[in-house]
Amino acid sequence: MKKALVTIFIYLGFLVPSYSADYTLYLVRHAEKQTGGKDPSLTYCGQQRALQLASILSKTNIEQVYSTNYKRTIQTATPSANKHNTSIKYYSPKDLDQFSTLLQHYQKNALIVGHSNTTPQLASLLSGKKVADLTEKDYQMLYQIQFIEGKTILTELIQPLSCR
Repeated sequence: MKKALVTIFIYLGFLVPSYSADYTLYLVRHAEKQTGGKDPSLTYCGQQRALQLASILSKTNIEQVYSTNYKRTIQTATPSANKHNTSIKYYSPKDLDQFSTLLQHYQKNALIVGHSNTTPQLASLLSGKKVADLTEKDYQMLYQIQFIEGKTILTELIQPLSCR
């Protein structure tokens, strides 16, 4: 009888849905960059946007910060990494499928800084929803992707900084 009960409980345990950890990913394109050069730095406005981003995300319990290995993305990620006392981890924008799988495997609150052509693509991969392309002049978008009880919620936010 005991063996039958144990078998039933084990079987029922497999039927109960188990949700992975709830976590949130924040995706942004690097902030405003200087013109010219192959690997430009941020402009003054871009530096201010990076600081604003760190302030906006200050209460989000970011555990990891990811950036491509370019000055403008690293400079955008640095204030947030400093605020959350974590280092920046580098990823390749050339294999977003693999990177999206990795992010979902780790299940940690994270900031990912990318580019105008990769950030919407990564947001789409992670959320399963269509995300509009960014132009070269779009720097204000902040994508919040929440993974809660097995569901994915995409929220598109706009950073309020206005530079001229």
